[in-house]
Amino acid sequence: MHTYIISDLHLTPQQPNVIEAFMQFMAGEAQSAEQLYILGDLFEYWIGDDAAPLLGAEPVLAQMQALASKIPCFFIAGNRDFLVGPQFEQASGFKILEDESVIDLYGQPTLILHGDSLCIDDHAHQLFRQQIVTNAEWREQFLGLEIPARIEAAKQARMESQAHKSNVSMEIMDVTESAVLERFADRNVQQMIHGHTHRQATHDYATPAGDARRYVLGDWLTTASVLKADANGIDITNYPI
Repeated sequence: MHTYIISDLHLTPQQPNVIEAFMQFMAGEAQSAEQLYILGDLFEYWIGDDAAPLLGAEPVLAQMQALASKIPCFFIAGNRDFLVGPQFEQASGFKILEDESVIDLYGQPTLILHGDSLCIDDHAHQLFRQQIVTNAEWREQFLGLEIPARIEAAKQARMESQAHKSNVSMEIMDVTESAVLERFADRNVQQMIHGHTHRQATHDYATPAGDARRYVLGDWLTTASVLKADANGIDITNYPI
């Protein structure tokens, strides 16, 4: 048996080929898995569970529900879809986990997370996390807005995000090594899996507790990055979209 872990699909009606690739993955390859984890940014943006029909998300949620009725499926919210809530959980069948959760991955305690909490040198993004992503008061106020107003706010946020990426180096937006080492120690794990940066890679570390490894998932913009874990280890494969 094996487990699949994916992230950063950024599903949007503007890229139907990515939606189709995800639907095919759920209806095909994922059926053979023991379980599936999605580590955030499944959607380009999520403005509340009640807006799912307007975002064209219902077919995606139905396909997720079909898979979740057969195998355990889990979801960690990213910085683009942090507003997922109980209705999303019910409609998709995916159990929402807290960011930075430790799971037993074939006998190996493993920290799974979206990944943006590790990018502590990106001060603008960390301020965004503090003021918006993890702010319950902001969430309540935003979800109280009419859906058209939320859509406009999401569009504005996307524009600001693109501008930020243009003005900040990739090194700043990448994870900070000291944060990675702190997580290994604080969570008492030697294995970590995350997305967010879109920089697919495997990184090895020498820690006081022994050798450790960090797996970074890629996105689904041009190829589909899929991590497969089983009792023999971990591999990340890229499938054409």
